[in-house]
Amino acid sequence: MSDDMDNPSDLVIDFVNTYDVEEEADSIPSPAALTAWLGRRGLIGPADAADETDLATAVDLREALREALRRNHDRPGTKGETGGAGHGGGDHELGLSTSFAALPLRVALTSEGPVLQPVATGVPGGLAGIAAAVMSAHSGGMWPRLKVCTESTCQWAFVDSSKNRSRSWCSMRVCGNRTKTRAYRARRQTEPGSRHL
Repeated sequence: MSDDMDNPSDLVIDFVNTYDVEEEADSIPSPAALTAWLGRRGLIGPADAADETDLATAVDLREALREALRRNHDRPGTKGETGGAGHGGGDHELGLSTSFAALPLRVALTSEGPVLQPVATGVPGGLAGIAAAVMSAHSGGMWPRLKVCTESTCQWAFVDSSKNRSRSWCSMRVCGNRTKTRAYRARRQTEPGSRHL
């Protein structure tokens, strides 16, 4: 089993970050790239190969996860740029549920409680392994700490390790400063007597 499978949170973050929003760079732009990505993480066997349908399923899952992590800023006990606390449901969870429904998964009872498990091998089973990692992160209490940067040009996934789960940016030095500078300039533009260039 790969290190990523040992740490389900890292696997989820790694998968979401296969698309770099700022650079518009996709690490899995083709079935071959998806095959290689899943293979490096021990999610598929050496003879398995993705096709275009698998790639579409992977992209749908990735973007549903990105939206779900974006909403983790809105959960109770968090403070983010995307809204107030207490938003627990909505279209993002429906999107994630739809993505999960397309994967070969089952609920299994283990000594640690119910878990999701892939019921197929190959690429569909590998993608189901990512969904299972989501549930493992949730049951381990890590899910609310998985977020994407609230800087709209970034949206890089990260683990919020702050004590009160209030971190908004993947990097305060880069994205935090970028957001604060933009807000400062917007305030200056609306101040009486300000010069509009």
